[in-house]
Amino acid sequence: MSVFYRERRLPPYVFAEVNRMKLEKRHAGVDVIDFGMGNPDMPPAPHIIEKLKEVAADPRAHRYSSSMGIPALRKAVGRYYERRFNVALDAEKEICVTLGSKEGLASFATAVTAPGDTILVPDPSYPIHMFGFIIAGAAVRPVTFGDPEHFFAEVSAACRRSVPAPTVLVLNFPSNPTTQTVDLDFYREAVKLAKQYNLIIISDLAYSEIYFDGNPPPSILEVPEAREVAIEFTSMSKTYSMPGWRMGFAAGSERLIGALKLVKSYLDYGAFTPIQVAAIAALDGPQDGIEENRRVYRERRDCLVESFGRAGFDVPSPPATMFAWAPIPEKYRELGSLEFSKRLLDETGVAVSPGLGFGERGDGFVRLALVENPQRIRQAARAMTGFF
Repeated sequence: MSVFYRERRLPPYVFAEVNRMKLEKRHAGVDVIDFGMGNPDMPPAPHIIEKLKEVAADPRAHRYSSSMGIPALRKAVGRYYERRFNVALDAEKEICVTLGSKEGLASFATAVTAPGDTILVPDPSYPIHMFGFIIAGAAVRPVTFGDPEHFFAEVSAACRRSVPAPTVLVLNFPSNPTTQTVDLDFYREAVKLAKQYNLIIISDLAYSEIYFDGNPPPSILEVPEAREVAIEFTSMSKTYSMPGWRMGFAAGSERLIGALKLVKSYLDYGAFTPIQVAAIAALDGPQDGIEENRRVYRERRDCLVESFGRAGFDVPSPPATMFAWAPIPEKYRELGSLEFSKRLLDETGVAVSPGLGFGERGDGFVRLALVENPQRIRQAARAMTGFF
């Protein structure tokens, strides 16, 4: 039986084998300590849940909603941008609500991609950054982010040498999986480069509120000229601990937001209206839950770095996100990240994400999600002591 075109363009899911092993071990009664999936374990603030319940009790709230998001939510997103980034947005023309940032990124890839287009994507990066465009028919050219100067030099070289010339540059800071951050000067240079080479910039800002060191991460839309070339995606999943609610939004260029809205108008009717109203309560209501989440992730980060280090697994301290990005110890480096992850799980009961799942250049690393409490983190460190 022949394989369909888009199936042929997608490689086997790297995480599938580790996930299968986790399931087998759990069925066998093994206590797996799971740092694999970035699935927040803290609940949303009570006032968000109460608003959901209140609106869901209204019989009129269960009809079709709007694919671009209800007007009140788009206005709330605008207030968030003004409050957090000092950026004023037109809620009608420059904001679109999405079913989480992942759906928004994939729909936008569909909206702006022609078969054979060349897309510049950091390697390693979150899989949808690359595979959303591959599904849409594009060819992806990976670029390495080590430092800004090297990154921009590689992007410039790709723009000059690729045939056809690239049409899109994807950015993701704070980065999943590498946890790297950038400042506003980086975005100024990125916008300058985009205008020089006629690039669309996609900024994935999903981790804007989970930071530990230094200043809060900026938005690319703080650069005035970015409104001409950039679209930015973010999500309620991590900031407000609402991953299962599938609520995100896009903001930026009127032309790019218009393209996203058009595609979405054919694909969906928007999120369940009570969820959208609860999202307004999250954005406009008390924000102390964000600081509490940040405190919890910071505590887990520090516990993991310290206890894993004592166990012989040196993990660099991440400046942001709910992850750590750790080089495979020298003893196991030749295995590669997938085999290392499988062996670690098999011998210690500790699950991590192989870096290969985020791109070929991530194969020397594993990603650890800060989703276990300090007691479980220390338990994992004890389990790994003999392994290392």
